[in-house]
Amino acid sequence: MIFFSVMFFTALFVFCNYHFGLDTLIRKNNAVWIKLFYWYLVFASSFIFPYLLFIVKEKDRISRPAGFYLLLFTAPLIFSWKISATINYNVSTDTALNDLWNQVLYWPSLAIVVTLLLGGIWLWFDKKQPFYGLTKGNFSLKPYWLMLLLMAPLITLAATQKDFLAVYPKLKMIDDSSQGWQKILFELSYGTDFFTIELFFRGFLILAFAKWAGKNAILPMACFYCTIHFGKPMGECISSFFGGILLGIVVYNTRSIWGGLLVHLGIAWLMEAAGYIGNQLQ
Repeated sequence: MIFFSVMFFTALFVFCNYHFGLDTLIRKNNAVWIKLFYWYLVFASSFIFPYLLFIVKEKDRISRPAGFYLLLFTAPLIFSWKISATINYNVSTDTALNDLWNQVLYWPSLAIVVTLLLGGIWLWFDKKQPFYGLTKGNFSLKPYWLMLLLMAPLITLAATQKDFLAVYPKLKMIDDSSQGWQKILFELSYGTDFFTIELFFRGFLILAFAKWAGKNAILPMACFYCTIHFGKPMGECISSFFGGILLGIVVYNTRSIWGGLLVHLGIAWLMEAAGYIGNQLQ
């Protein structure tokens, strides 16, 4: 019952975003703090609502110490900052080169800050367990390669859609005249964002909350995870909810984020390739 309630809530949230343009309305604000505030409302709603259902309906299955509530309200704040932050470096007097390096340094900079924040939380609450999934765990690479193989035809199909090609490849964020090594550097930098996402969503939101909520930590994470895709094509946004559940189940059982990171990186770079080829064929 709770699963279908959360799924309906998520579907309603997705409808409101794509019908009313919530993502566009938030992103058009130039002030970082205004964007942070609005993203916090979105992320906190998506993350806290499923937990409220569990608290009301399954009181005997979830303990609620002060630490739980502290992290419940802190987690959306961390990612609201991450998605709202602007980072500007003065690397070169050449405008095009400076823009390139700002793009290249953007995602690793966010990864460092988020990792440090989560490291502080881990030291305070969870230092008896490995740092939020950064352990080999008990997983085999084989099922993850299978997941990637299954995703390949879906990505190929997505690459025929205009909304997909309008977003991908992210490589078009840099100048077309960029050299090959610069494009590779951009893609490697882009890949660091998926480490941040896996560490935060599957590592932190699953493994930090599992001691209080058990497997019930998966559904709130998936709902929250869906909302960070509001600026993406609708199909990608909807599938992220179910993909989040699948990866959440895997991490909950393996206690490791590395397999999920492999899948996420593979999908991301396949989408980059598909978007590049699809745009060339237009």
